[in-house]
Amino acid sequence: MRLGVLDIGSNTGHLLVVDAHRGAAPLPASSYKESLRLAEHLDADGAVTTEGIDALTGFAAAAMSVAEDKGCEEMLAFATSAVREAVNSDDVLAHVAQRTGAEIEVLSGEDEARLTFLAVRRWFGWSAGRLAVFDIGGGSLEVAAGTDEAPDVAWSLPLGAARLAREWFGGGAAPNDDAVRRLRRQIRTDIARDAGHVLRPGAPDRAAATSKTFRSLARICGAAASADGPLVPRALEAVELAEWIPKLMAMPPAELASLPGVSPSRTHQIVPGALVAEAVMDIFDLPELEICPWALREGVILERLDRIRVP
Repeated sequence: MRLGVLDIGSNTGHLLVVDAHRGAAPLPASSYKESLRLAEHLDADGAVTTEGIDALTGFAAAAMSVAEDKGCEEMLAFATSAVREAVNSDDVLAHVAQRTGAEIEVLSGEDEARLTFLAVRRWFGWSAGRLAVFDIGGGSLEVAAGTDEAPDVAWSLPLGAARLAREWFGGGAAPNDDAVRRLRRQIRTDIARDAGHVLRPGAPDRAAATSKTFRSLARICGAAASADGPLVPRALEAVELAEWIPKLMAMPPAELASLPGVSPSRTHQIVPGALVAEAVMDIFDLPELEICPWALREGVILERLDRIRVP
């Protein structure tokens, strides 16, 4: 079957069209995405602004048209942190549905972590043993761990790269040492508060990371380019990241944008994202994180395929 997966993230709206059937890896057929930056289109009261609503509505309309052109027989549409936490989320999604026909489901933070874990488990397989998975999005950090396809532990923290950039370095100001020190302390306190749920059964046999932020950091630290294909092993090493963070803090936006794997629209998120990644690796005592090419979208697809009855 041909599925359309409409992912409304805190940074980007992404339609992924896949050919999929139960028991096979989803095969990407088409991709359409736009930078929405919804995590940064929130007003002082926590509502999505008119600008953000217009951007989301326009993207959803275009995505529905692309899905129709590509022959999708079903659309799986979901939204994550930025929409989930907006005080006007119901009104925003009702507006989008009325104007575009896109019925968008809001995923909980726990479901986001759970579905990402499912995708990573399927990618690495049972040989991964006890698996820990980390995903830095625009609005939140998801953490999950377990030995089965459903994680024993799955939770979400408000430590997304776009959120931290807006809250701590708003207005495009360069991060100063004092702000970075305070942000670093907050990140580590928030992650460490519940880290015991992952650590209590012992160190994971394998630790993996997904998302654009982790992929960008790994690329900066020397991992293979995306053009080399998804089957090339990639990892983010703690030692390399620690050496890069002071350099990243000192770089102006233009220089950050010139780094491999960094989008110009996300240069302001690199330092906050790097601080979260470093904290994860330090608190969970992980010398490296393997980069998994599958993440939330693939988890949503796989769960849908699992519900198909076998004749």
